[in-house]
Amino acid sequence: MLVAFSHGLADYLWDVFIARFDFWLAFGIGAQLLFTARFLVQWIASEKAGKSVMPMAFWFFSLAGGLMTLVYGIVRREPVIILGQAMSVFIYVRNVMLILKERD
Repeated sequence: MLVAFSHGLADYLWDVFIARFDFWLAFGIGAQLLFTARFLVQWIASEKAGKSVMPMAFWFFSLAGGLMTLVYGIVRREPVIILGQAMSVFIYVRNVMLILKERD
């Protein structure tokens, strides 16, 4: 049973990541990596400050990753991704606007 499961999992992973690999899959993976980078930036900044902080880079990574993920969802016709990212992009833009307004 475990052997059958591992073979099934290997076949699934091969199909998802290798057999179906194209530009849009690479684009989507790049978007997800940008989106993940924002948490690393926030974590490092918070560790350095000794408190929770949200550096401007967090919002830029959020915006770039969110926009790329939204484009990916639109191209792939994934309604869950489209709905999830459409609102988020507006929130990221608004946060950047508030930060820039505060700096003036």
